[in-house]
Amino acid sequence: MNETDGGVAVVVGAGAGLGAGLARRFASAGMAVAVASRNPRGAEAIAVEVERATRGAAHGYPCDATDENAVADLLNRVSGELGEPDLVVYNASGFLMKSILEIEADELVAEWNVTCLGGFIVGREVARRMAKRGGGTLIFTGATACYKGSARFAGFAIGKFGLRALAQSMARELGPKGVHVALVNIDGEINGPAHAHEIPEKGVDALLDPDAIAETYLAIHRQHRTAWTHEADLRPAIERW
Repeated sequence: MNETDGGVAVVVGAGAGLGAGLARRFASAGMAVAVASRNPRGAEAIAVEVERATRGAAHGYPCDATDENAVADLLNRVSGELGEPDLVVYNASGFLMKSILEIEADELVAEWNVTCLGGFIVGREVARRMAKRGGGTLIFTGATACYKGSARFAGFAIGKFGLRALAQSMARELGPKGVHVALVNIDGEINGPAHAHEIPEKGVDALLDPDAIAETYLAIHRQHRTAWTHEADLRPAIERW
């Protein structure tokens, strides 16, 4: 791979932070980018911003990652309009920070559905297509909670632990079929609209830059099959870990 990779990239669960950063970087590398979100207007807005910033090709699509039919429809549309995906990122995630004494069962199920079940549904559909072709890259966005169930984070950690287990199992099964499966652990908060107010207090270096994160995702996609990364963790230099 080189600076003009070409091909098709899909970002499932694209928001104004990391999702937009991934889409910008992939478009800058010459890839046609599909931006998928449960919010159709949000997906379209990110696609427009990506095209404006990179002069590349980006397209917004609606998709509920927890709906099998919606995921199949997304990939069918992308394949028909842009081409078969070469790189797919599962970036969707729920978030539940609450005492184990207070978590309601329906809250836990809702968080797990987005964080883990959606990863399975998207990953399975992508794997079927990539295994048949004999190539492709599937990357899951992880978090500190993939490795550590902190106090008040049981609900979030259950979903992320499951996502990491899914990624490991898929990588072991699909690697010999030419499909590169990886998980990137984002160990810290990502700079973006939701955290803009924190910069004066914490300093910009305390937050991960989404464009810098995106460089690692693209580097993983570009790796030669004799030297694949499965897990990578990213954090600011000043992050305590």
